[in-house]
Amino acid sequence: MKVAVVGTGYVGLVVGACLAETGNDVACADVDEDKIDALKRNHIPIYEPGLEPLVVNNQRDGRLQFTTDVGHAIRDAEVVFIAVGTPPDEDGSADLQHVLAVAETIGLNMDRPKVVATKSTVPVGTAEKIRAKIAEHAGVEFHVCSNPEFLKEGGAVDDFMKPDRIVVGVDSEVAAEALRVLYEPFVRTGNPMVLMDIVSAELTKYAANAMLATRISFMNQMAQLCEMIGADVNLVRKGIGSDARIGQAFLFPGPGFGGSCFPKDVRAILRSGEEFGVSLEILKAVLAVNDRQKHRAFEKLVNNVDIEGRRVAVWGLAFKAKTDDMRESPSIDLIRAVLDGGGTVSAHDPEAIASARRIFGDQISYSEDAYEALEDAAALVIMTEWLEYRNPDFARMQAAMADPVVVDCRNLYQPDRMRKNGFKYASIGRETV
Repeated sequence: MKVAVVGTGYVGLVVGACLAETGNDVACADVDEDKIDALKRNHIPIYEPGLEPLVVNNQRDGRLQFTTDVGHAIRDAEVVFIAVGTPPDEDGSADLQHVLAVAETIGLNMDRPKVVATKSTVPVGTAEKIRAKIAEHAGVEFHVCSNPEFLKEGGAVDDFMKPDRIVVGVDSEVAAEALRVLYEPFVRTGNPMVLMDIVSAELTKYAANAMLATRISFMNQMAQLCEMIGADVNLVRKGIGSDARIGQAFLFPGPGFGGSCFPKDVRAILRSGEEFGVSLEILKAVLAVNDRQKHRAFEKLVNNVDIEGRRVAVWGLAFKAKTDDMRESPSIDLIRAVLDGGGTVSAHDPEAIASARRIFGDQISYSEDAYEALEDAAALVIMTEWLEYRNPDFARMQAAMADPVVVDCRNLYQPDRMRKNGFKYASIGRETV
């Protein structure tokens, strides 16, 4: 099938590469000439495991093309995916200007019937706005549908190739059949393609992310309670996660959620609730808890060491492992608080150093080696759960640091082990050593 994907950001690039991998003829289109030129040279602008070989191999074999001629890509396609960004507006709602600009371009290039699928995360009612914008210019039949993505950063390729489910909101059998054909290779093992009305599909994306964000904030509050009463949040997590009705996923306490999805999407669904007269009180609490949680790392740090005039080492800058994404990462809040408190920062991250430089410039120092970041540090704060941090050389750590103080915001280590190794150790929802 001939497919156009308009937008080569995180979602568009993964969608285009994965659809090309299953034999489709895919054109990824974007108005950013520098980005397209880089992609043609196989320079991937994001770190996502497994994505680069898909781009390289499918571009080499002619199934994947990158172009700035958006109109041509649309005219040549049977199915067009809209995958441009929807950044938050000042009131928290999703900014649809890029989505509607693409819809207008589609209408202007609608030379034959096509299916238009929205991959961008958009609020309820966007499909009708897209339909209206296309209809202003199109002189032929077309079909609009909603096909929200459920890709997690660090595992997006696997999520697309082996999905838990594929959600498609349609109001025509033509659109339903086109998406069935396109996604048939991905649901052969039995995971469902869930067909529903368009409005329900639009809401499903926001509802899913809001639920996951709620679980994280809930466990972060339980962690605070554990600290006050002397319980171990890891044991509590295992205890409640063993209940099949609850499950283990997204029950890990930490420094607060960040990234491009959870904060933005929770704010957007709150804004949608306001527009329709529904006050989503639970989600207001989710954001409030998360905002407070982002300050907990700094509070634990200064409760255990004086940082003024001293170096603080930070392991992990990305909002989660297996990505270089620092959007709304809790590490940003920590680093700014340390700098405001008179300390200096030496940071390490396997993939996010370039992202950090764009935010902090030369305000902090950067280390290519995790142990190098510890030199003469008054404390280490662990913010991201990269695998290489899970079993370090504790003797080497202690020898490098000025004071053996560790604030572990991912609960990577056991308190007893840190005690035996001579560290002062604070984690989330457990005893402080």
